[in-house]
Amino acid sequence: MIKNIYKASRILAFVPFMAIPSFSLVSHIGSLNATPVTKVEVSVDELRQQKADAIDVYFHERSMPLEGTGMTFVLVAEKYGLDWTLLPAIAVRESSGGKQACGNNPFGWGSCKLHNFSSYEHAIEALGKNLGGANPSTASYYAGKSTMQKLYNYNGTVVPTYPSEVAQIMKRIETDTN
Repeated sequence: MIKNIYKASRILAFVPFMAIPSFSLVSHIGSLNATPVTKVEVSVDELRQQKADAIDVYFHERSMPLEGTGMTFVLVAEKYGLDWTLLPAIAVRESSGGKQACGNNPFGWGSCKLHNFSSYEHAIEALGKNLGGANPSTASYYAGKSTMQKLYNYNGTVVPTYPSEVAQIMKRIETDTN
């Protein structure tokens, strides 16, 4: 394998890259097959819908009350720069996807003392704003932090396994429905 790469690099070293059509360059990486790579284009809206559907299917298959909120989760995650599976995974870990929600608070936010959310969507927006670092009151815990650091600050100081538990749920949301 290394010999082939070495031979190919010696040959390509003398060929101006501008002379190689981009599809040929891409199709030759990893193999010397001359078949062009077919480009599949997906719109942003289609990508959002796929993610929302994955969340809703996950909730539906488990009879969770948060079914139907998938697009809200996706849009809030985009708005605040969060992984699209983070907030639904926290809701699964904290309230079994709304089955054990405190009013409209499926996240256990504020030790379940915050019941003033008018809807699940309102709670999703509020938690997204906080974990995204956009709330000045909580920004020191969440702004500029990795997902695992956010999870540690969210509940990992109380439950040390919390970040890894939520991370496992995040992976399931992303992969169980694909």
